[in-house]
Amino acid sequence: MSGNWNNGLPFLPGYSFYDVTKSVFHRPQTLDYKNGYALPRRPTVGIGQDPLYSEQLIQQELSKLYSETPDITYGSFDQSVVEDFIPAHVALDKKVLRYYAYFQENILFSPEEECRTRPVVIYYYLEDDSMCIIEPVVENSGMPQGKRIKRQCLPKNERGDHYQWKDLNIGMDLEVYGVKYHITLCDAFTKEFLESEGIVLNDPEPMPCVNRDKNPRPSYITPSKFDNKQQFLTMDRKVLRFFALWDDADSLFGETRPVTMQYYLVDDTVEIREIHKPNSGRDPFPVLMRRQKLPKKIKPESETFPSCVLEVSTAEVDEYYSPKDFQVGQRITLLGRHFLLYDCDGFTKEYYQKNHPDIKMNPSEVPKNTDLLQEKKKKVPPYNGFGSLEDSLQNCFYLIPEPPKKNVLKMLENDHKVLRYCARLDSPNPGDEGRRFIMSYFLSNDMISIYEKPSRNSGIIGGLFLEKTRVPKPGSTLDNPDFYSPADFAIGATVEVFSRRFVLTDADHYVLRYLESNASQIPCQTLDSLRQKLGVGTTNNQPADQNGDDVGEPST
Repeated sequence: MSGNWNNGLPFLPGYSFYDVTKSVFHRPQTLDYKNGYALPRRPTVGIGQDPLYSEQLIQQELSKLYSETPDITYGSFDQSVVEDFIPAHVALDKKVLRYYAYFQENILFSPEEECRTRPVVIYYYLEDDSMCIIEPVVENSGMPQGKRIKRQCLPKNERGDHYQWKDLNIGMDLEVYGVKYHITLCDAFTKEFLESEGIVLNDPEPMPCVNRDKNPRPSYITPSKFDNKQQFLTMDRKVLRFFALWDDADSLFGETRPVTMQYYLVDDTVEIREIHKPNSGRDPFPVLMRRQKLPKKIKPESETFPSCVLEVSTAEVDEYYSPKDFQVGQRITLLGRHFLLYDCDGFTKEYYQKNHPDIKMNPSEVPKNTDLLQEKKKKVPPYNGFGSLEDSLQNCFYLIPEPPKKNVLKMLENDHKVLRYCARLDSPNPGDEGRRFIMSYFLSNDMISIYEKPSRNSGIIGGLFLEKTRVPKPGSTLDNPDFYSPADFAIGATVEVFSRRFVLTDADHYVLRYLESNASQIPCQTLDSLRQKLGVGTTNNQPADQNGDDVGEPST
C-alpha cells in the first residue's frame, strides 16, 4: 500500500485513516552540516514519503554530463585551489551598512514652527537583510528619542516584498510605515561595499538645519534680571563639594562629626550629609539637611515671621547664600548649626579659580587641639565595692561585660608558687594581741590571702580571714591603683589590708631564695631584713620546697 493512499480525501473526522504500513515515526531533520556549518536541508525527490531518498539528477543534467568530453592536457597539470565553503550568514556576520537620513514631523498649533526636522541613522544588516532605525538622543530635548523601529525586515510594497541593500542609495526617500526618511549620507564601509558590487552612489546631501526663531512668539512679560533658563542649561549637574566638621558639642552627648556640604549651582540649593564610619552604631540616614535654598538675610519687616511653623518664601528673604559665602578654612553657620570648612574637591577649586579668583581655596589641616575637636573624656563611675576593680570596670566599657584579660604567660611560669609570711594584727584592742596570721602571696596573679591560726581558749574561731584578692596600697586612687608586691614585704613592715594593719614578723626560706633570684627588682632593705631574721646558713628553720607548696609554718 502506497504512503499516499489517503490523498484525495478531505481532512475531516471519518475521512482520515491510520497508515498501518508506517514504521518510522521520528521527526525528520531539517538541517545538514557542511564543513562544520549548519545549513537547511534541501527537499529530496523520491518515491513516497518514507524513507527519504537522496536527491536525483534530472534528465537534462544527465544528458549534459553524457555529451561533454573531457579535455586532455599533456604535460604539467595545474590543479586549481578549491576554496573552503563558507555560508552567507557566516561571511556576512557583523557587516552592517549605515546610512544617515532625516524625516520631517508636522507641528500643529505652534506659531513658532510648522515642521521639525529630526535626524536618524538607518542600519542594514547584510546577514539577514533586516533593518533598524535609531534616532540619536539629544539631552534635554523634551522628545522621546532612541530606537524608532526595531530590527526587522521592512516591507517594500503591498505584495510583501522587503527592502534589499540594492534598493538603498543616497538622495532617495525610504518610506517605512507611512514615514518618509530621506537618505543624505553613508559611512565609508557602506560606500566601499556598494561600489564593489557595481552600484553607483549619488552625491551626498547636507542635513537641513531648522531655525525655530523665524517667527518668535511675542512676549509681553518684563524680562527678569537673572536668566534661570541659562543657569539651568549651563550649570546643570555641576555641584560644589566641601568637606566640613559639624560642631555639636553644645547638645547633650554632643561631639564633632564629619560632613559633606554640596552646593548645587543649577538652583543655588545646599545639601548636607553626614559621613558615617562602619560599625558606628548610627542610623543609616546620612542626610543632615535636605536640599534647599538657605536664607542668609531676612527682610527687616519679616523678622517676626514664624519660620518655625511656616516655610520661608522669597517674599520674606532679602538674600540667599551664594558660593561667595563658602570659603575653605572659615566657619559658617547654617540654620543654627556651626560648621568648619577644611577642604573641597578638585572641581570646586577650579570653579573658584575661574569665577572667584579673589577667594583662596587652600585646604587647612584638621585641628586636633582646638575646642572644636576636643573629645570629652569618658568619666568612669566610682567603684561600688562589688567584685574587683578590673571586673567592675568592664561594665562601663561593654553592654555585655567580658572578663578582664589575664597574663597567661605569668600564670604558667609562676603556677603553684606562693610566698608565705607570719604576721600579727596591729590593733588598739587588747584582745587582738595574741592573734597570729599567715599571709600568702600568690605570684601567678599577685593576690593575697590571710589565714588565722586557731588559738585555745581565745574565744576567736580561726580559719580563713581573707580570701584571695588583690590588695591596693593605702593612698592609691581607683583610677590608677597601686597593689602590693613582694618588694613591699619586709620583716617588720606594716601591711594595711582594707583598713586593718598587719605587721610581718617572719617568713619561710623559699621567700628568701625567690627574692635573691630576683634581686634586681627587690630593695636591699627587704633582703637584709629577711637574711637577718632567717639567719642565712642556719639549719634550725624548716626550708620550703622549690614550688612553695608545703612549707609548714614560718619560723618564730
